[in-house]
Amino acid sequence: MTSAVVIGAGPGIGLAVARRFAREGFDLALVARSKQTVTGVAESLEGVRALPLVADSGDEVALRAALDTAATELGPPDVVVYNAAVIRPDTVGELPLRTHLDTYAVNVLGALTAAAHTAPGMAERGRGTFVVTGGMPEPKPEYVSLSLGKAGVRSLVDLLDRQYGPSGVHVATVTVSGPVAPGTAWDPDEIAEQYWRLHSQPRAQWEREVLV
Repeated sequence: MTSAVVIGAGPGIGLAVARRFAREGFDLALVARSKQTVTGVAESLEGVRALPLVADSGDEVALRAALDTAATELGPPDVVVYNAAVIRPDTVGELPLRTHLDTYAVNVLGALTAAAHTAPGMAERGRGTFVVTGGMPEPKPEYVSLSLGKAGVRSLVDLLDRQYGPSGVHVATVTVSGPVAPGTAWDPDEIAEQYWRLHSQPRAQWEREVLV
């Protein structure tokens, strides 16, 4: 059984990535905070099993439980895509510390939780792909919390690659440098193609970051 987990499986990149892997015959475990959102994504997929799971990516217990359910129902994942993020404009000093911590929990620490829960098993099997949706290649003062989060993602991907890459786990980030919208330079279907390309790359050609 070949399966992928998409965390942050809402409209846009999450849906597009799910559809791209479904085209290749992957069963999908879909994780989102809203039951309505994740159910809608699951129902849009055809020809594969799509398992909708509800969890807040910033809630470690809930996210680990969702990943356990996915593994029980679909088997250990061949691919994990972490696409969850809190995206909003904010400036220095605008947000209280608690809000920054809650935002960082989704933007970075949820990816760490997902990796800690799935990458060791991939390493034991000698194969697997873990991709995080990145962004903000340059920090912007009008997007402080997002800039901090995406900088954290780049560091996390580096750390995960160093730890699990030698065991056969391809860890990478797709860095999206603009607003995602159909028919633009950041069309979600075109972006989703990069996730598939990273997964299907021969090991000698592995990339750690793709800039879109």
